Amino acid sequence: MGSIGEPAPETSHSKPPPGIRFVEYIKRSPISYKTHQAIVLIVTFFAYLTYHATRKTTSVVKSALDPQSPDVNLKSPFSWTRAYAHKPLENTSNSWILGGGWAPFNGADGTALLGELDVAFLFVYAMGMYFSGHVGDRMDLRIFLTIGMVGTGLFTSLFGVGYWANIHLFYYYLIVQMLAGLFQSTGWPSVVAVVGNWFGKKRRGLIMGIWNAHTSLGNITGSVVASVLLKYGWGWSMVVPGLGIAFVGIMLFCFLPVSPDSVGASLDDDESLSPKKEGEEITEPLLRGKSDDRDAVGFLEAWRIPGVAPFSLCLFFSKLVAYTFLYWLPFYISHTAIEGRYLSNEEAGNLSTMFDVGGVVGGILAGHISDRLDARAITAASFMYCAIPALFFYRSYGHVSMTLNIILMLITGMFVNGPYALITTAVSTDLGTHSSLKGNSRALATVTAIIDGTGSIGAAVGPLLTGYISAKSWSAVFTMLMGAALIAGLLLTRLVVAEVGAKIQGSRTQELPRSRSSVTDV
Repeated sequence: MGSIGEPAPETSHSKPPPGIRFVEYIKRSPISYKTHQAIVLIVTFFAYLTYHATRKTTSVVKSALDPQSPDVNLKSPFSWTRAYAHKPLENTSNSWILGGGWAPFNGADGTALLGELDVAFLFVYAMGMYFSGHVGDRMDLRIFLTIGMVGTGLFTSLFGVGYWANIHLFYYYLIVQMLAGLFQSTGWPSVVAVVGNWFGKKRRGLIMGIWNAHTSLGNITGSVVASVLLKYGWGWSMVVPGLGIAFVGIMLFCFLPVSPDSVGASLDDDESLSPKKEGEEITEPLLRGKSDDRDAVGFLEAWRIPGVAPFSLCLFFSKLVAYTFLYWLPFYISHTAIEGRYLSNEEAGNLSTMFDVGGVVGGILAGHISDRLDARAITAASFMYCAIPALFFYRSYGHVSMTLNIILMLITGMFVNGPYALITTAVSTDLGTHSSLKGNSRALATVTAIIDGTGSIGAAVGPLLTGYISAKSWSAVFTMLMGAALIAGLLLTRLVVAEVGAKIQGSRTQELPRSRSSVTDV
């Protein structure tokens, strides 16, 4: 293993991306380490932004496929029919045109069919995540991401092609959505692994907390683009974002440096780490050298890494809460009087973005706090416990006034999405480079896939359960969410105890030399 500050050894299996080679040829000099880091953050940021933008388009298109369905972002089939059954379909000679819906989604079972598309997408996405991580640790992540993004663009576009091809076969859209979910699953394990290759643990939480804003920005971008294009025909709302992610995928292929080894990069002289005090951790991005030549970590072996199982199960319940809000919040707002007035679907959708804003703040805050404390489990568990009263107060007092609703929604989004963002980014990267791996860096994508794949199952279960429970009581829904938040926090108890014990032991170790010094002075 090369020492810090020395040139990283070349690896035989990877070359610098063509775009990087071209830039270096024009400059007649190598690109600096910091520049490589900036390229990684920018390219992966826009890559996953487009993943989320294409994922969001179907929620917008639903309003055109089934006029009875609620406004964009509403996914569950169970309450749609109940809430909108009083709105008659527009009778036109072409029942599938905008305004009259699109067969087979504009019939009596239309909303249920749309719900089946969502469930199929999410479960294939969750299952595909496990395989994607396994494959990602065994091939060039730049090529793997490019295949995933181009494939996502292809099947997102094929969904929209049904508009011009006049396709009204449900199974066509079901299969296309399932394949889109499969290719979507390539994204998260890969981008987290690449970012983890370039950034050390010391600043990882804050950097990834800011970087994770691509999720919310992608949701917003997908909604805006699809909504603007909807008036030209719902097919455009799918095809244009699909072409967009394919284009970004090609740019990623040209410019993404997967790891320092892949481009022969080394820390610049001014980046060289200063000598560390005894016991202080060296935060080299990843153990480099010949580690990449070692066998990738297996799926079951990755599950046995300390912390992977509890954080995976914690994310199951954390994502259950987060995605229930993502899918149901606009519907809940539009059916809850605020200051005695019911908001329109458009107003409810706009107001619900405050939850995403709070989520961005929560992700950055959780990352920063966990960096300062060097305690991921304590931070994640604390946020989940704080989410319980936040959920209670939002349900109990969110209707009092618009101002109070916004404030409580921001707070709820912060505490719900904070640990979700922390676990899927910094925690996944930490565990993928765990000391038990003894320097083997080929576990990042697998570990990330296990954690986020388990969480994605919760993301599918939450909205599904909410569809049934909301028929009886929204208070029961919030009780379910508070229970899920409590379980998420409790699942980290063993890790929290271990971190607290380590902090106490560390403080005692620091106090001992001080006491000896004072005795010597006397």
